[in-house]
Amino acid sequence: MTSTRNSRAPLANRQSQLILTTLESVPGKEIVQHYGLVQGSTIRAKHVGRDIAASFKNLVGGELKGYTELLQEARQEATDRMILQAQQTGGANAIVNIRFATCSVAQGAAELFAYGTAVKVQ
Repeated sequence: MTSTRNSRAPLANRQSQLILTTLESVPGKEIVQHYGLVQGSTIRAKHVGRDIAASFKNLVGGELKGYTELLQEARQEATDRMILQAQQTGGANAIVNIRFATCSVAQGAAELFAYGTAVKVQ
């Protein structure tokens, strides 16, 4: 069985081919083509083991590392899916104006949504 990290490696490699920025343009480059909105999302549910560890941590304070890891994985998966959609345009080499949003979809489950504008820059 392939681990989650190994199955994500190809997407992470694709990221190096694209410029990703939260700015509306890429400094020093000119946008020559707009491909439109690209997006990626994932819905994650709380993990019982992480909930138990978090409840203990709430007693003494400190970082809830299980939740930090969960959110980092969700951000990466949503970003990877957004990158894949940009690459499917056939010409985008950058994603500008990247944003992240979250919303609750059920008790204990939330969506993490990444979106931006796929463009070609020179």
